[in-house]
Amino acid sequence: MRNNRSIISGIDWWTIILFLAIALFGWLNIYGSSYSFDQTSIWDFSNRAGKQLVWLATAVGLGAIILMIEEKAYDVLGYIFYGAMLLLLIITPILARDIKGSLSWITIGPISLQPAEFAKCFTAIAVAKYMSRYGYKVRDLRDLIVPFLLIGVPMMIIMVAQKETGSALVFISFLLAFYRQGMSGYVLGWGVVSILLFILVIRFGEIALPIGLGSMGMLVSTLSIEAVVLGLLFVHEKDIRSLIIVGAGVAVCYGIGLLLNIWIPVNFNYIGIASLAYTAVCLLWQAIKNRKTSLAWIVGFVIISAVLCQGCDFAFHKILQPHQRIRIEVLLGMKDDPTGAGYNVNQSLIAIGSGQTIGKGFLQGTQTKLKFVPEQDTDFIFCTVGEEWGFVGSAGLLLLYLALILRIIHLAERQRDTFSMIYAYCVAGILLFHVTINIGMVLGLLPVIGIPLPFFSYGGSSLWGFTLLLAIMLRLDAARVYKMQG
Repeated sequence: MRNNRSIISGIDWWTIILFLAIALFGWLNIYGSSYSFDQTSIWDFSNRAGKQLVWLATAVGLGAIILMIEEKAYDVLGYIFYGAMLLLLIITPILARDIKGSLSWITIGPISLQPAEFAKCFTAIAVAKYMSRYGYKVRDLRDLIVPFLLIGVPMMIIMVAQKETGSALVFISFLLAFYRQGMSGYVLGWGVVSILLFILVIRFGEIALPIGLGSMGMLVSTLSIEAVVLGLLFVHEKDIRSLIIVGAGVAVCYGIGLLLNIWIPVNFNYIGIASLAYTAVCLLWQAIKNRKTSLAWIVGFVIISAVLCQGCDFAFHKILQPHQRIRIEVLLGMKDDPTGAGYNVNQSLIAIGSGQTIGKGFLQGTQTKLKFVPEQDTDFIFCTVGEEWGFVGSAGLLLLYLALILRIIHLAERQRDTFSMIYAYCVAGILLFHVTINIGMVLGLLPVIGIPLPFFSYGGSSLWGFTLLLAIMLRLDAARVYKMQG
């Protein structure tokens, strides 16, 4: 009984208030986005708002049950939860029916669930368990091999077997927890460079060079890699000798290519590969000769970036679904498809813009009432907020999310054990990723990859999944009180 009282007194009610505020505001907007002029009341369980209210009530019940479970269970049973989750992810494509090319939904009677939504929580538990083991520290990338595998296995199952790219990419958010535990910022920098290389290869991949053979995308991407290497040598390493050797060698490679092209057509894709190979060999020799580990990491960056450039085209055409490729092509300006792939974003921008400062008013949105915006109560629900509540309502919602994420980070920093801290940072990273990507795609700043707005979009799986994440974190934080007393 005393333990239960300690848990209740230790619950962070500010987090619960923010959760309920976002969820209830989402419930109102689900009703607004699905509302038609002949629709029944918001309390009718036959419409989307009524069903969401049921999901919300069950989510609160789920959270209450989680708070009553001993917090040690999540640490002790972490790997068992993770293994069971992997098994469920593997069998999901066998049991699921094809929904818009995705095999990620399991139907149980009248209920459809997406296991990928719960995979994030159990992966966070497994990551926290591994990284909190005695004596573990992140000293270099070797210490991150297992954590990367823990997030990479479910990520690949969801992306390849279930063909659900959006849910798979969410696992990138775990990098926030890795960074907090000591992962080098250069890893995050490499992630940004990888995205830029992908954009360069895809955007300019089909543009032929004005001279010789090859594509503009490969030329620009390989030169970008060389520029990053030279920048690292100058700014971070302050190794002018290596900088001169690498820079001169790259210039010679391209100079020979230009000279040979006078007589025979030269494929500059191969020249780029040759220059990267020369850079890697030179730096590897310098690393071994001078015993400089930092140069070895730059060699790794060159090799991985080169492989990435070569694999971008394969990933774009063989892994991504046709509708996903079209969305990226529209975003990058490679295609103009206002009635097809770009339709959702165009209509979303019209709806948000029409709301102006204070919006048209609750249930007064014309774009949403006339169903111009597809998926307007799930992935594109933010456009309903923009149209009916205007800039004020949109900014208010973003401030609620900001307050929730900052609160979770605050809870993470006050934990007395590493397991709870890492898990809380995983939760913060997942929420931050979802909010950023969802708002970005609705505003046309990012490709449409189909991930929900946390606690806000319609859907039981996502609401349960996020509630599970948050409730476990609150349970771990509540245990902090009697750990301090003990």
